[in-house]
Amino acid sequence: MVQRTCGRARVRAGRARPPLRTVAVAALLALAPAARASDDTRADAAPDATATTPLPGVVVHADGNDAIESPAFPASTATVDADEIDATVNAIDVEDAIKYLPSLFVRKRNYGDTQPVLATRTWGVGSSARTLVYVDDVLISALVANNNTLGAPRWGMAAPAEVDHMTMLYGPFSAAYAGNSIGGVLHIVTRTPERTEFTFEQSGALQSFDRYRTSGDHPTSQASATAGGRAGAASWFVGANVQDSFSQPLAFITGAMPPPGTTGAIDATNKLGQTADVFGAGGLLHTRMHALNGRVSWDFTPWLRATWLAGWWNNDADSRVETYLRDAVGRATFGHVAGFANNHYTVDQAHLMQALSLRTDTHGRWDGEAVITHYDYLHDRQLSPAGVGDGTTFTPNGRRADLGGTNWSTLDLQGTWRPAAHEVAFGAHVDEYTLDNATRNTTAWRDAGSATTLFTAGAGTTRTSALWLQDAWSLAPAWFATFGVRAERWRARDGFNVSGGTTIVQPNRSDSAWSPKATLSWTPSADWRVSGSLGRAVRFPTVSELYQIVSTGSTFVSPNPDLRPERALSGELALERTGERGTLRISVFEEAMRDALISQTSTIEGVAAPVSFVDNVGRLRNRGVELVAQCKDAGLHGLDLAASLTFVDSTILENDGFVGQGGSTSIGKHAPNVPRWRASAVATWHPGDAWTFTLAGRYSGKQYSTLDNTDTTPHVYGAFDRFVVFDARVRWKASEHVSAALGVDNLADRDYVLFHPFPRRTIVASVDVRY
Repeated sequence: MVQRTCGRARVRAGRARPPLRTVAVAALLALAPAARASDDTRADAAPDATATTPLPGVVVHADGNDAIESPAFPASTATVDADEIDATVNAIDVEDAIKYLPSLFVRKRNYGDTQPVLATRTWGVGSSARTLVYVDDVLISALVANNNTLGAPRWGMAAPAEVDHMTMLYGPFSAAYAGNSIGGVLHIVTRTPERTEFTFEQSGALQSFDRYRTSGDHPTSQASATAGGRAGAASWFVGANVQDSFSQPLAFITGAMPPPGTTGAIDATNKLGQTADVFGAGGLLHTRMHALNGRVSWDFTPWLRATWLAGWWNNDADSRVETYLRDAVGRATFGHVAGFANNHYTVDQAHLMQALSLRTDTHGRWDGEAVITHYDYLHDRQLSPAGVGDGTTFTPNGRRADLGGTNWSTLDLQGTWRPAAHEVAFGAHVDEYTLDNATRNTTAWRDAGSATTLFTAGAGTTRTSALWLQDAWSLAPAWFATFGVRAERWRARDGFNVSGGTTIVQPNRSDSAWSPKATLSWTPSADWRVSGSLGRAVRFPTVSELYQIVSTGSTFVSPNPDLRPERALSGELALERTGERGTLRISVFEEAMRDALISQTSTIEGVAAPVSFVDNVGRLRNRGVELVAQCKDAGLHGLDLAASLTFVDSTILENDGFVGQGGSTSIGKHAPNVPRWRASAVATWHPGDAWTFTLAGRYSGKQYSTLDNTDTTPHVYGAFDRFVVFDARVRWKASEHVSAALGVDNLADRDYVLFHPFPRRTIVASVDVRY
């Protein structure tokens, strides 16, 4: 893990409509002559002995290009590269790679999970739209929603074998990013082989799970293959991934009392301490995923490159249930409990992402970039029965929830001008997100073609346009400042909802915001750096928060078209010491948030599934300290240590709209899904070139999921437990071309719940061949 407070400051925010592709390409082609002239001028100019000291920078190797030098990113960063991932992480999916980075947590419930949301130091697992995730400047965050389902980043659009490094930028301190960077920005940077190469990896995992009366082994198998190379001005990469996985139960069916005439219910309570006897297990998923990723680049000149990127992802899954209930003669029964139907379903998904970029890299006075992307839900269906019948049967009729037609597009134009002691970056951004979510009744629930009448529907579009400007200024040899501002205009239109035969056409809405940013850093010596950052960020409601209505499976979501944007004022003061053998950083941070968009889940009479809804919380404050340390050859040659500790006091200060049960209040309570303490530690020993041994641990403190913090009962379905989890890994590099690894996640077999039961002890093994 590389920890530093400097990094890349180039634009990494996007979204636009497909028709704007021509505009993007034309705009950048217009920059090309200026960039070329700048490069020529730079090459011919004589050195100026009186020139101001050059901007400080960090060298990043990526994309098979020469090193790119960029001015300091105005906040703290942390990086993990491919070699470290291979040596220390039991990684099956791309998102596994960042599990030990400071203050981060990936909500990955199982291998094959389609909902791994990234949590940061100030926001938890229900905040997918408060973090931006990119693959090579292409946004894979699903900003169509802000939740743990539809809003999870599209991790499958990157192949694990193509990752060069992953860098986390903490906080909303760069004007190049939208207000969704409140929690931070994650960059996945891939590599382009300079010669023809092929890789193949076979991975497997086996989890043993035992809770209540559900026990068994849950395997995962994954095969990955990639090929890439370069031929003159062209470079290419293609990757394929196939995964077949079985999960532990992700839900339990509960109720206030056992159904009449049944036995077998297990006495239990819910997170609020109320009676919630357990009738059975649900969400036992069998997932079959396929992914194809491709990238083609063409170097028109040494400084002008075009790249086309595409990713196709398919998921075919089914969820089954187990009942603990028995009837009067001892036969298994669902007892007419609707929760069994809610957790029994099939899923069929196919998504396509495409991106086109054109960029210059002259290192001269001018550079530019254009990136246009489009993400499309080709089809996305969930089929489920409408209810349960006698015994362990389901009703023949059911429902089809369809997200086909949901899509988003992004466009980013960026220019960079480097006069003397400055590096001025500026850009324009447009995005459009469209939700199309209809649920229809079906006469035969397994047959998608038997759909009849409309049951519920939610649809609408949001569009954001932005202009931004940022100046990185070398004030003096030891002083560096970054000033920026971002102006945004947001619109929501064409929103409507259907429920119970009633159609509501939602009013169009618009809003705008200005977000200034500033950072000042002082480097008194090569070993020490002090920096202070202050930035405003405004996150507009996602189209799903405004319009999505869901009533299928184990989910019921109610929309709120009147939501206001949330506004954050964030600050960080960081002190860092970097030596030959390690790094130590301490950061003090605070975030003052107004109108925070927070989802709540509660039980409503007459609705079988818990109901989720979003509302504005008047004012809250996240205040904390982050300590990060790294040391190489720590007392023993080849022993590397890395650790982080984060404390956050997240307090609700104002919430006039909250109505608690039994007179409870949310004022002074901890914000949902933000643990007070997080920690990670990794010890890696390299006794030689062939072997690597790693022992790692992660800790998270208690989290609350309610605004009034009344969910105090731990270790039950729906709760958020504190946990300590240890992982181990041994890697053997047999030769330059062949390596193998064996590891264990959750080595101590910790049984914990983060709303869902999380994986128990899991053995992970892999064989990797590269030529």
